[in-house]
Parts: sequence; structure tokens; C-alpha cells
Amino acid sequence: MTTPDSIKIEELDERALCKRRRRFRIEPATELELIPSEWRELLTLWVKRGGNSRWETLLKDAGAANLALAETLREWLLRQGWCSVIEEREHGDWWPRSVELRNLPQLRAALGISDKEQNAQRWQTVRAELSNNCDDNLVPALLALDELPVHRALARHDLISALQRWQNAQRSGTRRDFALLARDDTKGLSESEWNWLEQTLDLAEFRIERHTPLLLLVAPLQLISPKGQLDLASCADFVALTPATVQAVTRATGTISSWQLVENRTSFERVVRHRKADVGVIWLPGFPPGWWRNAVGKLLDLAPAPAYIACDPDPAGIAIALKAAEPWIERGITWQPWKMTTADIASLRVRKPLTEFDKVQLTAIRKENTLSDSLSELAEWILDNGEKGEQEGYL
Repeated sequence: MTTPDSIKIEELDERALCKRRRRFRIEPATELELIPSEWRELLTLWVKRGGNSRWETLLKDAGAANLALAETLREWLLRQGWCSVIEEREHGDWWPRSVELRNLPQLRAALGISDKEQNAQRWQTVRAELSNNCDDNLVPALLALDELPVHRALARHDLISALQRWQNAQRSGTRRDFALLARDDTKGLSESEWNWLEQTLDLAEFRIERHTPLLLLVAPLQLISPKGQLDLASCADFVALTPATVQAVTRATGTISSWQLVENRTSFERVVRHRKADVGVIWLPGFPPGWWRNAVGKLLDLAPAPAYIACDPDPAGIAIALKAAEPWIERGITWQPWKMTTADIASLRVRKPLTEFDKVQLTAIRKENTLSDSLSELAEWILDNGEKGEQEGYL
């Protein structure tokens, strides 16, 4: 039978005196109208329960002070076609026993509630698109997304797409520059998103810095550009130059016997204070990012000289030294490790045990590179002793 308000009543009991029935509107709803905020809050709780709940349970969600509100919301949902109500006859009247919400995907979307099955399907599609369009250097980020809950992976996948666009355009800049590209808002990334990106990727390799990066150095040189001249030899300790400043230099005067590259900042400052007058010293900020290699390459073009590269006596230090040497190798200029001998690491009063990652990294380095005699001996010592060190203990 059909009631005047278009609500259909379906008898669920075949006995003459029916004791159970379902009430519902024939046409289900497809679009949620604007409803009061208190209705929306309560409906959100009901939807999160899964869509088929005992009426007593839904009343508990409303609380004792909002029983009338719950009754009103239930009847509104029924009339609009958003739910069906199972009722039982008791003491001569019909009482609601359970409520089944209809068109849950649309209802979830209207309330801003994620649908797990829908999200899972969407993630598979997004994951495949990312995998097909991303460079190899973004693979670690894709694998890191796989470890996240699906809803969070979906929330962050756009960052990987943005990194690919940034890479394709060979952009460089600060965090705010990247956030503007990714989210159209210089503050569009949360701190947790930045932390996740930093833990997953070396952002410096993508030319993304917290602030404009600086090349720290001292050298017996005068750098000449269209806008003037910088006398590095006059500095009491060292200077900090932006990559753009270095790239603008057209000529250098002065005589330099060698370049010393020092990884640890404390050690760098010590070396600067005790350097010889004809030696240039450059700070090596960990694994050298692209902007650093480009800036140092520019200096080498202006003032070529051999390099002595000092990094921590550990697997990462060996990898950093090999990467930092690339500008010299590309130009056919000699280089060699400095302060990275077995005697240096053995002299340390404090050393740290190797981790499993250290062992894997060192094995890969030895397999993929032809090491100099001193680096080869250092790698063997590290593996044999199961220890690594930091250069600031002796340099």
C-alpha cells in the first residue's frame, strides 16, 4: 500500500496480523539538501556506523537531550528517500526498530565522509598513473605512499605529481615556491607533509630548499661579474654566495693551488681558520644537491684546481665524496679523498656500530664504483670492524 505522503509500506510478516513492516519512499534521494548543522552532525555519526543500525543505537548517538531531534531527522530522511525504517507493532502502535540508509556513496560524498571501497579503487587508479608518469628518482616516494592508509595516500599523491612537474620544468626554489606550484598556496603544505617528504626524498636533489641555498667558501680569488667585484681573499673567515651570484660571475682573478671540500660544518670552519693562503675551502652540505654541483662546477671553470675531499669515514661519507667529485671528473681535473684513511677512523675515541643499511649501502658502493686505494681500504676496515665514525673527531 502507499500512503498519501508517497511513503510505501511493505509488510514483512505473512501472518494475518502483521507485526513487522518497512517504510520507505519509492524514489531514492540523490542529492542532499542544505540541512541544519545539528542535523548534519548527527547524520554524519549515523552514516559512519555503516548505514544499517538499530534505532536504539542511533538514539544513543543523539543523546538524551536530542531525542526529538533524532526523531525529526529520521522522518525527514524517510520522506526525502534517504532511508527506510523497519517498524514493529507493539501495544497497538508501530515503533521503529532499525534504520537503513540509502544511496550511501552519495550521502558520504555530500557529508565529506570517505568511502573505503571507493577510495581503494581510486587509489589503484591513481597509483597506476603515478607509476607510469614518474621518474625513477620518485620511486621511493611511491613506495612510501603504499605504506600509508589509503585516505592519506590519496591526500598526498598530488605532491608526487607536483614534484614530477617541478622536475620536468627543472624548477628550483624555496619550499614556498614548491607549495605554490603544488597547492596554489605558498603555505599549502602542512608541517607533517613536509616532514614526510623530507623523510622520503632528498628535497635538495629536487632543488627545493627551506630558503635560498648558500655556497659557503673561502678562496684567494676575486670574482668579477657585470654588477661588480667580490674579493674573497679579503674575508676574515668565509662568505656565503647564492647560486645565482656564482652563475653571474664571468671572470676570476687570483691563484689557487687546490680546493678542499669538507663535509662537517664544524670541521669546515676549523679548516677555514687554518688554511694555507693559496687554498680554497668549500663546505660540502651532505650529499651534494644539484645546485651545489652546478655552482662548484662554475667555480672550477673559472679557477680550475685539484680537489681534496674530506667526508665522514662511514658508508654515507664515501658515497658523498664520490658524488662531490663529479664536477672534477667531468672536467678531467684530479681529485682524491682527504682525511678519510683507516688511520683517521682508528684514531677516533668514539665510533658507532654499523647498521644493516650501512652494510647494504657499502656493498652497493663497492660493487658500482672503482674506489681509490685509500677509499677501498677504508671500506674494508669499516666492514671488518663493523664501525663508522665522524670526521669532526679529528678534523
